[in-house]
Amino acid sequence: MTTVDPDFATQEAAEARKARLFSRINKADAWFQVLGLSWMTPVLKALAGDNPKAQVKEIWRLLGVPLVAIVGFLFVWATLAPTVQTSLGAIPGPAQVWEQVENLHADAIREREKEAAFYERQDARNAKLIEAGKEDRVKHRTYTGKPTYYQQIWTSIKTVFFGFLLATVVAVPLGILGGLSPTANAAMNPLIQIFKPVSPLAWLPIVTMVVSATYTVNDGLFTKSFLTSAITVTLCSLWPTLINTSLGVASIDKDLVNVSKVLKMGTWSKITKLVLPSALPLIFTGLRLSLGVGWMVLIAAEMLAQNPGLGKFVWDEFQNGSSSSLAKIMVAVFTIGIIGFLLDRLMYAIQSLFTFTNNR
Repeated sequence: MTTVDPDFATQEAAEARKARLFSRINKADAWFQVLGLSWMTPVLKALAGDNPKAQVKEIWRLLGVPLVAIVGFLFVWATLAPTVQTSLGAIPGPAQVWEQVENLHADAIREREKEAAFYERQDARNAKLIEAGKEDRVKHRTYTGKPTYYQQIWTSIKTVFFGFLLATVVAVPLGILGGLSPTANAAMNPLIQIFKPVSPLAWLPIVTMVVSATYTVNDGLFTKSFLTSAITVTLCSLWPTLINTSLGVASIDKDLVNVSKVLKMGTWSKITKLVLPSALPLIFTGLRLSLGVGWMVLIAAEMLAQNPGLGKFVWDEFQNGSSSSLAKIMVAVFTIGIIGFLLDRLMYAIQSLFTFTNNR
């Protein structure tokens, strides 16, 4: 009868646990990459005892260097900002910008309190009228106070997603058609080359006039300003998706195409079971580019057309010309950049769920 060395068995169990731990860390790494938290992987590996010296170097590269760059940027900004004088005063530094972040947050809280008080007074007044038997005099009005900074952010996000979805609905089918048919591709290519470089500032007046002429209802589901901004986003952001979808479909392995012919697959089956799965990586690349373009276009459209959103906020502060206007504009600039980054990460997360790709 053979006996097992208890120390060897314990060591073997520890090695097995360590292997399972590293396996979990490697699986989590894919999502860390999606979320922009790739530095978490070496941190976890170092805590698990996997070559701590090498992991510290990786942590420095992925986390330390970016943090040093950010601190350096803030230092240069704080040093040089007071030396640049404008018609509205010196360029605000990081401290002044952060102060306006706090002020905008406080303004949003006060505005919500005013809105809540307005509806409380309205409900109380209507309740008294009902008690007095004067139901015909009951009125329900909507609060018309100024939109808060958070509401303007939400308006811009809703608008860009609506325009982006419209662009996707148009671009993906056309891209599939162009990728499958050389004739269709030849027909679409001149139009793509002509309209792709057109600025949103050129589209906006046309879209405004068309929406004003065709959308004449006053109580519709969408406001005219919302549709104007969203359609402008659509017209400027559909091209990356259309081009990448067409390229992805046209690049499908010819052997797979021949197999579909042998199996006598119908057009719909060919598209859903062969074309889309093979072209998804490039389609999602186009979608990520389109969403980024749409976000940039939206801000310009809101500024020019004075439609609600972050663009209008920037323009209003520029026109306001107060001592805090520049700092508030810089808050909006950072907000636009951060939201743009988060939108890209969101699209990459969705891409990771549906495709097998290392593209970031």
